[in-house]
This record gives sequence, structure tokens and C-alpha cells, in this order.
Amino acid sequence: MTLLKWIVTYGCKFGLHVVYRIDAREMKKIPMTGPLISFTNHSGLVEAPLLYCELAPREKVTGLSKIENFDKPFLNFVFKQWEIIAVRRGEADMEAMRACIDKLKAGYILGMAPEGTRNKTGSLQKAQGGIALLALHSGAPIIPVAHWGGINLKKNLKRLKRTPFDIRVGRLFRLDARGQRITREVRQEMADEMMYQLALLLPEEFRGAYSDLSLATTRWLNFGES
Repeated sequence: MTLLKWIVTYGCKFGLHVVYRIDAREMKKIPMTGPLISFTNHSGLVEAPLLYCELAPREKVTGLSKIENFDKPFLNFVFKQWEIIAVRRGEADMEAMRACIDKLKAGYILGMAPEGTRNKTGSLQKAQGGIALLALHSGAPIIPVAHWGGINLKKNLKRLKRTPFDIRVGRLFRLDARGQRITREVRQEMADEMMYQLALLLPEEFRGAYSDLSLATTRWLNFGES
């Protein structure tokens, strides 16, 4: 890790721990080496840098951010240190897809939010199918990382109170097409199965579109079975 990257990472981590009371004990479940897709719920602006910082001192970590964020000087500076990949939302951004696959081949952990856009209530929204396509093309293992508490930050800051922020990590798995043709419908089924794994980690009130766990299937998920 370069000195500048170290300063940015641990400076951000210190600042986040000032305003949050973070329970990150389960982050130790995340492998420290090798390629990995980590997917999470997207309910705020700070959970991505928070999760990134909690993975330190692991060096090969990156993620995705909408390209508009790179127009902001501070974010542009931080994202360059963290090798964040810019993505154009609302279109099939093949340049970003290739960049993600290259990073995974190089042994990076890649953070993603399948919802695609921020949910402001903390409740899960329907996932987009792009994450399934990336997982299939890369062959990388996948791990769900759920969090909650961040939506209370503004309210607690006004009261000069630290905000509890809980992180839970699920089971590692891979997507397995089982020899089936990968249609748009199949990609969506895969993404939905992944999101149910995320919902299992969340308190009931935050499961949103994936609240009914009786609908959860694992047809496309391989947890290590032969």
C-alpha cells in the first residue's frame, strides 16, 4: 500500500469511527486473498467507503461508482487512490464490465450493489441482473455483506450521537448455470437468489422486495457441493 493510499484509507476509517459505532466482527469471514465479488445493500452514501476501510489492510480492494461521482474533486481523488471503477448507469457499460473482470483476474475483491441505485428507506429494492452476468463471466466466488443503521446518521449527528452500524457476512458461493442457456430471465432469477441470501442477513424490516423468505430458492447457487 502506498503512503498516500494508507493515509486516505486510515484517515477515512478514523473519521467514520468517530461518527459511527461499528460492529464489523463478521468482516473476518471475508477471505483476505484471491478474487471475490462482495455484494451489499445500498441505503446510503457512506457504506461503500466504510466497508472498504474495514477491509484494510487488504490491499487489492476495489468497487464500482457511478461516473457522475468522479466529477467531484474530493471523491475523484479518493477513488483514484482506491482504484474505483466508473460505471455508466442505465446502459450496458462493457468498458466497466471488462475493467471489473480484469481486477478479479488480478485477485481483487470487487464491491457491488445489485440494486443499482440507493434506497433511501433502508429496505431492499429489486436487484438488476448485471451482477449475475459478471459473476458468470469471471467465475469468481461471491459473498453477501449486509449492513444497517446508516440511514440514521443525519438524525444522530444533530444530537451529537454516534450511529450504530451493523455488518453481517453470509456464506460464500458461486453461480452455476447448470448447463442452461443464460437468458435475461435466468440472469434475473440468479440476481434474485443472491438478494435473498442478503435478505437472510438483514433484520426483517429492511428486507423490502425480498421480505418473503419462503420464496427464496438456491437453484443457481453453488455453496461448494459437487
